[in-house]
Order: sequence, then structure tokens, then C-alpha cells
Amino acid sequence: METNRRALLQGFTGAALLAPYLALEKAMAAEPAKAPHGTSPDHMAGMAEMEKVLGPGLYGQEKVALLIYPKFTALDLVGPHYFFACMFGAKVHLVTTEKDLSPVASDLGLAISPTVTMADAPKDLDVLFIPGGTEGTLGVMGRADTMDWVKDRASRAKHITSVCTGSMVLAKAGLLKGKRATSHWVTRDVLTDFGAIPVNERVVKDGNILTGAGVSSGLDFAIALVEMLRGKPYAEGLMLQAEYAPEPPFKGGTLATTTPDVAKMMDDMFKPVGAMFKAMAAG
Repeated sequence: METNRRALLQGFTGAALLAPYLALEKAMAAEPAKAPHGTSPDHMAGMAEMEKVLGPGLYGQEKVALLIYPKFTALDLVGPHYFFACMFGAKVHLVTTEKDLSPVASDLGLAISPTVTMADAPKDLDVLFIPGGTEGTLGVMGRADTMDWVKDRASRAKHITSVCTGSMVLAKAGLLKGKRATSHWVTRDVLTDFGAIPVNERVVKDGNILTGAGVSSGLDFAIALVEMLRGKPYAEGLMLQAEYAPEPPFKGGTLATTTPDVAKMMDDMFKPVGAMFKAMAAG
């Protein structure tokens, strides 16, 4: 039993440590009753134990595309990427808006290596995801090639999603008309200018549209989507794996809960940003 417990724990460590389990994962996704040649009894027992707890949500073959573009906000992407990449069997694509696979720098200089270009990304997706930013997001909204790609992939995607101002990209593509959605607090009300219905919540679902509010809400958003894709036990397992139980050192994070003078200062500072997105909507 102890050996099985170790195999279980080793099997639930996410993509970074899954090398011994990849062959098993692929085989089980295709033919759950058959194991690949050479799979050890311990590994089989561990995976079987996981399947008892997680049920049919253990395995999947989702195609997930995360768009990255110059000057995106890294945390918008990295949080969701962690949870998506920890789903057994899912294929996660980091899709660059650029012509080659050179690293793409975020708005604060953190470079991410893409895995595929827009031209080579899968045409039929389970999840289309757009992170946010400021200057970079406005730039993407003005690029016909990127907007055409978003519209095309969204036309067949099972889940159309975003975090932060990524919802501005979806809105510009005409995907949020009449839909409830959220965004960063700086731009949330601008959704109205695109025909969407702004909602002051961290995660908002409307049909096959799932949007997250600003930056850190990407973690809440990703957990919600994993639950939709794989069920609550799987999402709970990944929450525990990530030790996601936030306890900020003091209250804040929204205009309503931040010290009034700090909230006013930040609101005034970011008003020009909201104006730029409104101008994009008008344009």
C-alpha cells in the first residue's frame, strides 16, 4: 500500500515531472483498458488509485491555445498555464503572434518561449485563451492578422477565455456582444463600449465564454476552467498541488477594499489607460 501511495503522489506532480508517466497517459487516453509494454505494476497501481478518486476526469485530450504577444502581462498567462499543463493528456500550445518561435517578452521583460505560430496552431480548439496587458494588448487589438486568427479559432473553440484585458481582445473581435464578462478594474466598464455586459466579479461565465478579472484572478479562472473540463476532484487536487490558499498580508486588491487615498491615486493614474481602450472601441 505504501508503494502504491508513493506512485500516486509521484503521478500527480504536473507536466514538469511526468516523464515516467507519459507513455501510460497516452495509452490510457486512447485505450483505457490497456497499458503500454514495460509499465511497472507500481505505476499502474498508482494511476488506478488516482482514477478511483478522480474518475473519468483523470484523462483528457484537450487542445489548449494560449496566445502570447509582445508586452503581454506574464502573470495573466503563467498562472493559467500551470493549471492547464497539469491536466493529464492535454496538449497546451503557446501561440506567438510573431513570425518565428523567438522568445516573446512580457510588459516587464519576462520572456516566454512559444511552441507554435498562429499559422501552425491547431484549427479546432477546446480552449482559446487570451492574456492581457496594456500597450501590448492595444497593439494586438490593432493587428488585423491577430484579430482574424482570434475570430477564426473562436468560431470553433469549445471554450473562449481570457484574463485581465485579454477580454478587450475578445470584445474587439466581436465575441462578447450581449455577453456577461469581466476584465481588469481599469477597463471593465469599457466592455460596455463593445456591446458586452461588464460584471464586477473575479470569474464570469456566460455560455462558452469564461473571463477572469485582473492579473491574479487568472488562478481563480484557471481552477474554474479545470473544474469545467475535468471535474471538481481534479481541480481540488491541482489546488492542493499548487497550495492555492491565498492569505494576503492585508486587505486590498479592489477599489472598494483599498485605503481610499491609495485607491484614488491608482484610479487617477490609470484613467488614461481606460481612455485608450475606449478610443479603441470607438475606432
